[in-house]
Amino acid sequence: MRSTQLFCLALSCTLLAALALAAPPPLPVEHLTVERLPARSPHWIYLYDEVFDNEIDARVYLYDGDSNRRLGQINAGFYTSLNLSPDGATTAVAATYFARGTHGARTDVVEFTDNSTLEVTHEIVLPSKRAEAGPGLFNLAYSTDGRFLYAAYLTPAASFGVLDPGAGTVLGEIDTAGCVLVIPSGRYRVSSLCESGRLLTVTLDPQGHEASRAMSEPFFDADSDPVFVQGVPTNSGYLFLSFLGQVHDIDFSAAEPHFAAPWSLLAAGEQGHWRPGAYQVAALHKSLGRLYVPMHEGGEGTHKDGGTEIWVYDFATHQRLARWPMKPQGLSRVIALQVSQDPAPILFVATENGELAVFDALTGRVRHIEKHAAQSPWMLLNP
Repeated sequence: MRSTQLFCLALSCTLLAALALAAPPPLPVEHLTVERLPARSPHWIYLYDEVFDNEIDARVYLYDGDSNRRLGQINAGFYTSLNLSPDGATTAVAATYFARGTHGARTDVVEFTDNSTLEVTHEIVLPSKRAEAGPGLFNLAYSTDGRFLYAAYLTPAASFGVLDPGAGTVLGEIDTAGCVLVIPSGRYRVSSLCESGRLLTVTLDPQGHEASRAMSEPFFDADSDPVFVQGVPTNSGYLFLSFLGQVHDIDFSAAEPHFAAPWSLLAAGEQGHWRPGAYQVAALHKSLGRLYVPMHEGGEGTHKDGGTEIWVYDFATHQRLARWPMKPQGLSRVIALQVSQDPAPILFVATENGELAVFDALTGRVRHIEKHAAQSPWMLLNP
């Protein structure tokens, strides 16, 4: 019996030794890496999702309109404001965070994301007075050369912060006497929109301190026909749409803004029935001169209702070129849109049901519909 046990033990040892010799070498230690995105494409879009049902957790998706896939995500906080640097290399995201998620100590901060990796590189902590408002280009905006970043404040006293994004510092605060938003022009000028229908323009010195200010004449009547605050960039400034469909084209290239005569999106028989409405109310292809506006039938108070159609205009002649209904495409109301700026442009359309549709911007042909792109897609930005 003992010899049998010794034999079995010897056999087991032999087998274990053989298995040890035959075992593969240990796997190499893995290290996490960050994949760089390919070269930027004019057909990329940054889609801001407010995630209204759980709005302390906003995010920004980067989407490719050619491959129809999501390339990445930038995380944000509560009621985010965002903008792209003039060179497109950085996304600046201003957000509010609370220590206990929905309450507790408040921190307002601007976070800077490298758009080649979507990694946060640095941040600037703000005074706890950031304007928490719906999306638009003028809650957070770069100077045209990228030297300064401006953040709109509202406590409800109105002012704006002047930031140095390179050094990561707050340079100062400018009181705006009740006027709101930061509309940049030139290297050192910032305009704000006033309840009186005027524009306040503040000129800064190279250190970011106020050098002078001027108030324009009124260009709209806030009681009879207010304007949407979501301005649209043009070759010389910005255009603003009114609730009743007037187009206000403002040239910001000189020291003082110049106001062109307003024109209407509507023919005589359409006035009072059709009107623009959305969270992002227009998009302009600057070199082709094509203006895209979500339009709907509705009365007073429907300015946030999305468009059942997109109307296309020649911006130079003010002539309507096309009407693109959404229902035949199986799409719900349009609440945001943006057009690429290349010679073969595509139009990105976000809907109230969270769809992201990609159109040929010249013909209106639908190229792709992403059914569940976001929960609350309120704003679209070109790279």
